[in-house]
Amino acid sequence: MKIVVTGGLGFIGSHTVVELQNENFEVIVIDNLSNSSIEVLDGIERITGKKPLFEQIDLRDKTAVQNFFKKYEDIKGVIHFAASKAVGESVQNPLLYYENNINSLVYILQELQQKPEANFIFSSSCTVYGQAEKMPIAESTPIQPAMSPYGNTKQIGEEIITDVTKVSNLNAILLRYFNPIGAHESNEIGELPLGVPQNLVPFITQTGVGLRKELSVYGNDYPTPDGTCVRDYIHVVDLAKAHVIALQRLISKTNTDKLEIFNLGTGTGSSVLEVIHAFEKASGQKLPYKIVDRREGDVTEAYANTDKANNVLGWKTHLTLDEAIGSAWKWEQKIRQ
Repeated sequence: MKIVVTGGLGFIGSHTVVELQNENFEVIVIDNLSNSSIEVLDGIERITGKKPLFEQIDLRDKTAVQNFFKKYEDIKGVIHFAASKAVGESVQNPLLYYENNINSLVYILQELQQKPEANFIFSSSCTVYGQAEKMPIAESTPIQPAMSPYGNTKQIGEEIITDVTKVSNLNAILLRYFNPIGAHESNEIGELPLGVPQNLVPFITQTGVGLRKELSVYGNDYPTPDGTCVRDYIHVVDLAKAHVIALQRLISKTNTDKLEIFNLGTGTGSSVLEVIHAFEKASGQKLPYKIVDRREGDVTEAYANTDKANNVLGWKTHLTLDEAIGSAWKWEQKIRQ
């Protein structure tokens, strides 16, 4: 079965390609390499023994998308990761985010809705909830106004997919991730942020390896136990496996609705300081950090109610925060050699 993975050389995408190939799916990766590296293909091949098909396409190019779907007609499903994802950058450059995240989605759906049957997994985010009023966050938690253009593109994306499933043969699952971290246990693939990392863990590991002078902790006056923001950090391999389970659910037609939504997290919140301490434990070294002002667009806390994913999707996490941080640190050391 041919499965398309857009953004398949990115952090979550590459780990999902590995899990798909481990389940004997034939994977076609689409990536424009704007925030990823072609060498990731080799890492995937070293883990699985097979190199996925690769097409370098910018999904903002409508004609290129049309041509791709003409070339590969027998596609069983699409897992759509390709999107810009940095909250801070989206605040600074909103139009880049609207063009990249919305247009690419529309062009893919335009092709899929022409098919007699189409299965679509959307890489969404807990950011769609905004600052939820109570924890943990369930799928039924009301969607709050987005706190960043990035968050808004995920909300709009979900609305677009919802509308398309009502009038076409598209079956879709929206997966709302919490905070993916870590690297594959083989140490062959991991997170490769270009430039200054926008996410906490790569910044921590880059600081630990000496690439950054110190970590900035954005605010210690939040109403949380230690004053720093709380997030639900999920190991990327656990997250990747959820995509395979969701895809199999659509292919086997065991989904109960044309559109389903699942939160993907551990169900446990960890503060910024707790993540720093987990890194210090994994690395055996102190991490230099300083407290600075709060950052625009950050919510106070977000962690998942995972009951629906556990009971309906039949998925749960197996890897711990310590294991995730340890694998991220091992990966960072490897890529700096």
